[in-house]
Amino acid sequence: MTVTGTGNAPDVVDVVALGESMVTFLPSRPGRLADVPAFHRSIGGAESNVACALAAAGHTTRWVSRVGADGFGDHLVEAIGAYGVDVSYVRRDPARPTGVYFRTAGDRAGDTHEVAYYRAGSAASAMSPAGVDLDAVRAGRVLHLSGITAALSPGCLDLMRELTAPRPGRPLISFDVNHRPGLWGEAYGPEVLLDLARGADIVFVGEDEAEEAWGLTGGPTAVRRALPEPEVLVVKQGGSGAVAFLRPPAGDRAGGAARAGADGTPPSPGCDTTPRPAATAPALKVDVVATTGAGDAFAAGFLSATLRDLPLTARLRHGHLAAAATLTAPGDLAAPPPRPLADRLAALDDPAWGRLRLGPGWTDADAEAAEEARTP
Repeated sequence: MTVTGTGNAPDVVDVVALGESMVTFLPSRPGRLADVPAFHRSIGGAESNVACALAAAGHTTRWVSRVGADGFGDHLVEAIGAYGVDVSYVRRDPARPTGVYFRTAGDRAGDTHEVAYYRAGSAASAMSPAGVDLDAVRAGRVLHLSGITAALSPGCLDLMRELTAPRPGRPLISFDVNHRPGLWGEAYGPEVLLDLARGADIVFVGEDEAEEAWGLTGGPTAVRRALPEPEVLVVKQGGSGAVAFLRPPAGDRAGGAARAGADGTPPSPGCDTTPRPAATAPALKVDVVATTGAGDAFAAGFLSATLRDLPLTARLRHGHLAAAATLTAPGDLAAPPPRPLADRLAALDDPAWGRLRLGPGWTDADAEAAEEARTP
């Protein structure tokens, strides 16, 4: 897939990310929230994480959202803007607060992990088609969205449906499913997420996530059967790696080209219609510090490589490398590896890639040091 600009707006950027960001409070020590004496303030939000990571990797990005006219809103706008993200289209809401959340230091997958959200009625939940600048949202080569936004309010869901609807000249739509059952309440989130994913061009979903949301138990092939529409479907398999499927190109969209271009193509139609991955990439061995934000980093790494029109396997590997940067650092965001280092590692042959092991501080290493990090 090659990404081209829309060409009809003076402020086109590489990637626009739309969604809620919250002030995140990270514990000063492990333990129950009830026992932690102090917290360190940070920022967190799936879409803004992607925008920040891409900006740090050298791309032009914009974050579109709403925050309260409060100190926490000031902090978010200033902190995200400090990464080089365009925040000029973030609206301030004088009547609704900025969302915040607290979490424990443990792994999100563990039984002792706690997260306390204070986002109900937040400023971001008031987003709607009439409440954001749609021209600014669409003035990107890629528009990155996630299923979290759709769960925030009926107005947010209307906005997501507007942005994923087919229309001439729309940007390439990147959609991370991000199934969060706790956000949906009585609403039927899985059905909504499936419908939104079908309207996207690039979709990211975890294999376990697809099973939880849609009851799909047949692995990546079952996910592709349920989602044949996206031009690129990336199924993440946790510690095993990730696979990507391609749809044959139907031609360029009017006003915005989106052509499949990679190191593999889907099988020709025939008697056997089983979907087959166009590319696979095993996960890296990583000394994990914290898991929060790794999925967002993977999406950023994949999109960065897509913007550079790299082969599909390289895109998956760049996703793994960006995720490894976040996995080996505390908090939701981490500096991505320098591009020359990431390119060098992504180009390793399969045995060398399989031997690679990354720990805290690896993104500061030069290429020679990274070579030495490979285990026998």
